[in-house]
Amino acid sequence: METITLYAYGKINLALDVIGRRPNGYHDVRMIMQSVGVRDTLTIKRRPLANDIRLISNFTEVPNQKDNLAVKAAALLKKEFSISEGMEITLTKRIPVAAGMAGGSTDAAAALKAVNTLFSLNLTEKQLAAYGVSLGADVPYCLLSGTALSEGIGEILTPLSKAPECHVLLVNPRIPISTKDVYEHLDAVESLSHPDIDGIIAAISRNDYTAMTAKLENILESVVIPKNPVIAKIKETMLSLGADGTLMSGSGATVFGLFSSQERCHAAAWKFRAENSNWYTADTVFV
Repeated sequence: METITLYAYGKINLALDVIGRRPNGYHDVRMIMQSVGVRDTLTIKRRPLANDIRLISNFTEVPNQKDNLAVKAAALLKKEFSISEGMEITLTKRIPVAAGMAGGSTDAAAALKAVNTLFSLNLTEKQLAAYGVSLGADVPYCLLSGTALSEGIGEILTPLSKAPECHVLLVNPRIPISTKDVYEHLDAVESLSHPDIDGIIAAISRNDYTAMTAKLENILESVVIPKNPVIAKIKETMLSLGADGTLMSGSGATVFGLFSSQERCHAAAWKFRAENSNWYTADTVFV
């Protein structure tokens, strides 16, 4: 095999809680992760006569060669297993960058899978996850995908029943939000409302869409929304357009709305696109 192409799916958080901070500065979390149909495409090609890793992308906002997580993932396995050949990574981005959808992490996960297959390393998913967590806390989940409980710093994963089927509208106002800053400011908030993680898990296990949407909650909104009120406005608009529930994903700025009706979801997407042509808007489903 000389070339391999994989899809890298984005994620949203149906719930996100922070339950403590470690001495090293990392935070312990409990999150319900869900992959969605918006995806990047990653192709890795072997370069037998070269030794470096080359990145080609359709998107100017993709981190450069040195900082790109897909490149870092490929370089990690290349060094670990003394792969002498070079590689060419072609990355077609559709997931917005720095948007709370694990765009970089899912690209890294796809790169780990691709290099594992391309060079017949025969690593298990558990072994790939151990490499992945050194690249980012969301990478182990992106290797798994689907519906899952994420704990620890994100590396402890428990697969859950498939979440109830629905239609998902994603809207990102293209404002820069630093995940690191959000978590640092969260520590200064005196009173926080914690999501009912176990309640959402129970609702998912019963395939109870109404109960699941009623419990959507993200503790990071308490930090992000006061500084970025447009996120609250997007949520209000989602509900007014027929969303059954809405939430900010991760540290933002992507907001998602869940719809039981495909027609309402499409109509809401059209409304957002018409009124905010410079925003990122996509309608999709759980995968």
